[in-house]
Amino acid sequence: MRPALAFPYNDPGGTMFPRLQAILPDLKNHFERAYMAPPPSTRKWLEQTNLILADDFFTIFPAEDNRLIGERFADLYRRAADATHPDQSIHLCYLDRISFALEGEYRDSFLADVDSLSSDDLPLIFQRSQYAWGTHPHNYRELEGIVTTVGKNLFGRELDYAWCHIVVGARQLRQIMQLARNPDLSMVAEIIYYMQDEVKTRDVDWLAWEDPFIFGRDADELKREREHSLVETQKRLKYVLPMIETLTRLSRNGSGK
Repeated sequence: MRPALAFPYNDPGGTMFPRLQAILPDLKNHFERAYMAPPPSTRKWLEQTNLILADDFFTIFPAEDNRLIGERFADLYRRAADATHPDQSIHLCYLDRISFALEGEYRDSFLADVDSLSSDDLPLIFQRSQYAWGTHPHNYRELEGIVTTVGKNLFGRELDYAWCHIVVGARQLRQIMQLARNPDLSMVAEIIYYMQDEVKTRDVDWLAWEDPFIFGRDADELKREREHSLVETQKRLKYVLPMIETLTRLSRNGSGK
């Protein structure tokens, strides 16, 4: 049984649509189905193209505009888990990340990782390797690394709570999503908390920084800009601080070690 995909799709101007079209043959060859939750503005744009909505590879769950990001993601993951065979695995990921992985030098390694997984490997966090982290702006790594350090001190494991790509069986995802409550992006850290005792990790280079590719920018120039941007630092703190608070709270109320 091939795995399924679940990724948010907020693209009202169609910027990512050509990327999705470019990687669609690979997605169809290696995944059984893709679940998406476009908000009304993106769905309106998709209705004009009538390509994705008419393709039975995709299952579309409409999302509401007025919901917070954690609520939108959680709704997608719950509905994808309910719609999927209990024994099937689901890749929770982001379109820009898999587009970057498939359209460049990492295509073969990405697909090899996808195809090599069995139920014994799950749940799994694909974590950014040392090389992949080295391509990111240092403020990204340092701030997200604080969450990893807090989690290690609370629970004894060094995990990427601000993950980019995880794989989990549908049956387990259903159980986890009954427990996840946070309406903001810290909900993704909750997911890892509820499977931390059994989750496995695999460091991969294909989670190198995708933004230069997506935006067509020189990587070194964009990296310097982001490293010196207070706005970018504040953007990271908006989810890093709630993640720290969430893990601290769960360590007091849950089964923290």
